Amino acid sequence: MAAVRAPPEVFLREATQRKLRRFSELRGKPVAAGEFWDIVAITAADEKQELAYKQQLSVKLKRKELPLGVQYHVFVDPAGAKIGNGGSTLCALQCLEKLYGDKWTSFTILLIHSGGYSQRLPNASALGKIFTALPLGNPIYQMLELKLAMYIDFPSHMNPGVLVTCADDIELYSIGESEFIRFDKPGFTALAHPSSLTVGTTHGVFVLDPFDYLEHRDLEYRSCYRFLHKPSIKKMYQFNAVCRPGDFCQQDFVGGDTAHLKLDSDFVYTDSLFYMDHASAKKLLAFYEKIGTLNCEIDAYGDFLQALGPGATVEYTRNTSNVTKEESELIDMRQRIFHLLKGTSLNVVVLNNSKFYHIGTTEEYMFHFTSDSSLKSELGLHSIIFSIFPDTPECSGKTSCILQSILDSRCSLAPGSVVEYSRLEPDVTVGENCIISGSYIITKAALPAYSFVCSLSLKMNGCLKYSTMAFGVQDDLKKNVKTLSDVKLLQFFGVCFLSCLDIWNLEVTEELFSGNKTCLSLWTARIFPVCSSLSDSVTTSVRMLNAVQNKSAFSLKSYKLLSIEEMLIYKDIEDMIAYREQIFLEVKLRHSNLV
Repeated sequence: MAAVRAPPEVFLREATQRKLRRFSELRGKPVAAGEFWDIVAITAADEKQELAYKQQLSVKLKRKELPLGVQYHVFVDPAGAKIGNGGSTLCALQCLEKLYGDKWTSFTILLIHSGGYSQRLPNASALGKIFTALPLGNPIYQMLELKLAMYIDFPSHMNPGVLVTCADDIELYSIGESEFIRFDKPGFTALAHPSSLTVGTTHGVFVLDPFDYLEHRDLEYRSCYRFLHKPSIKKMYQFNAVCRPGDFCQQDFVGGDTAHLKLDSDFVYTDSLFYMDHASAKKLLAFYEKIGTLNCEIDAYGDFLQALGPGATVEYTRNTSNVTKEESELIDMRQRIFHLLKGTSLNVVVLNNSKFYHIGTTEEYMFHFTSDSSLKSELGLHSIIFSIFPDTPECSGKTSCILQSILDSRCSLAPGSVVEYSRLEPDVTVGENCIISGSYIITKAALPAYSFVCSLSLKMNGCLKYSTMAFGVQDDLKKNVKTLSDVKLLQFFGVCFLSCLDIWNLEVTEELFSGNKTCLSLWTARIFPVCSSLSDSVTTSVRMLNAVQNKSAFSLKSYKLLSIEEMLIYKDIEDMIAYREQIFLEVKLRHSNLV
């Protein structure tokens, strides 16, 4: 009688836990040659972000939270126009050449794109998406450690080259015990995950060459005929990207953010990370050095990968529907990249037992940390990690999540809420589905459900100040209007922004907004008070929220006000890191006293 094969999610969980254990063994220890990455590079959008990343890497290395003997770098985008993650890739290659000369072409390099301002998850805006804390590990993991753990097997099976990934996604996969993912072919190699057609509309989709096996395996090496970037479902069918379950033996797929994939549904293979060999990287670098300055946003996925494979055509270069800002140079630059890379192969590593998770928005962040039993099981996530806390209730499988925080036993935290790097004293009540980050709430306070509260230390005219951004977790900080008369179209905590300004006794003038006066948004609205203490800052901003919720007046006229955009300019990274360190040491002391 044949042995019963365990469900795919069991293999996925076991494979993930093995990678976590292996990475844990390497933390704080020198790594042998070929055992780990030669270089780990993180991109930053500006010099402030670069400094924040370097300081946090320094703290991690000092605490022995990362493998040692590895070169960790932060590469900042040049000042001026936004250049996208494709431009950041080109810039990083140039930085590697300057630092190492020709030697870098013999290295295995992990390049993590973390240069955005995280407007959809603003608690990561000040210190970076790649340093987002996770309820996992001891010492506590951030996204950087998780990336390094999940890719732990890659360097030893990789030819010299660059692996490109993003800071806010998680790829989990399981393959046979004796199998390894190999990045050893010329050109580009990308991972592919089975996904629903709906998921395919927001990702890259592979049109694979015909498949000659009778059934799918967990690991398959395929060639890609053509790559589609965020295609419509109609286009997926038109270009033969869609796979039908009846074409092969039944395959159980496990889901993740590729959820809603039913066993009897048509599906596509979507992208996550990709690798380029050193010859391809050198070709891109030579191109970048020839053009000099880049003045438009290039997408590493949409603009590099769509040029690859024998079926690639130039038409995509004129499609700007997925572009946030259409610069005059963009189409010309895309066409030049297309002709540069045309004819380069795109190899695909199909991972049929894999999951792709994205943690780049407030809703994804709360869901995965408090409600998603699958990710909790696979990674071994905790509801409470490295914290002092009261008993917290569970409701319909949803818990709260507390990361490196100190909560008084008399405060109340509803399910679905996340608290990180914060102190909550007695008489603090937090409603459901809230995010609290870097805050200190000392006085009696009631945070309404769906509140977002995140405090930043500021250095203004040489003095230490504090400001706390506060709004609704579902507010769209990126939505913008061009004129003051359209400010009424913005919403704050589900309320017309004009009504909120009335409640706060603020007038609609150009001075109300920072930055570009034809791009007005909650991100650039000067509505957040500057205070002399962290606790006063949080209390004042929470009162702003309460005033909107209760429709009761709370004047901000007497305060110095900043936008989130300005808070990031004035941020005092050292003080924020020191505050986290203070909580870390207090929790560590209290835990040691309990032993």
